[in-house]
Amino acid sequence: MKNNERWIIAAILFVIAVLASIDIYNDYFEGVAQWHISIEAIVGFVALAGVFYLVRGRFRLQHSLAREQQFSKDLQTEAEKWRQVSKKYVKGLSVEIENQLDRWDLTEAEKEVSFLLLKGLSNKEIAEVRGTSVQTVRTQTNAIYTKSGLSGRSELSAFFLEDLLPPQKQESS
Repeated sequence: MKNNERWIIAAILFVIAVLASIDIYNDYFEGVAQWHISIEAIVGFVALAGVFYLVRGRFRLQHSLAREQQFSKDLQTEAEKWRQVSKKYVKGLSVEIENQLDRWDLTEAEKEVSFLLLKGLSNKEIAEVRGTSVQTVRTQTNAIYTKSGLSGRSELSAFFLEDLLPPQKQESS
């Protein structure tokens, strides 16, 4: 429910509660039957309960939103810290990958395709990024695999990334 709608409904319910109270007051002095006054009192209390429920819900939502915004801000701060700390390592890794691609004697275009493959892009996505055809990318990937002696995308990724991950622990039986 939108914030303005919540306030409008709360205001309407409050007006109903006030009007019911005025009517109860008048009915009491006019000698109206007790059951009639009781029903109007119930209507007034239900309206006030609705106001309380809507206003309380609004403040809970506002508090929840504030917590989520702070959590998001904390995550962004943490991500920025991670980027700053890892920057030199990522740059070093990029340099070393570039050096290995040079040792494989790849062309500049093949190097660019290699980096895009390592980033996980598909041949179609690489073609779009580079403004070439999928067939051109396919030809370049085949040249990369031939020059490197690797059999495909997964071996290319494993060649550079496998040692970055900690070894799996063997479960003891």
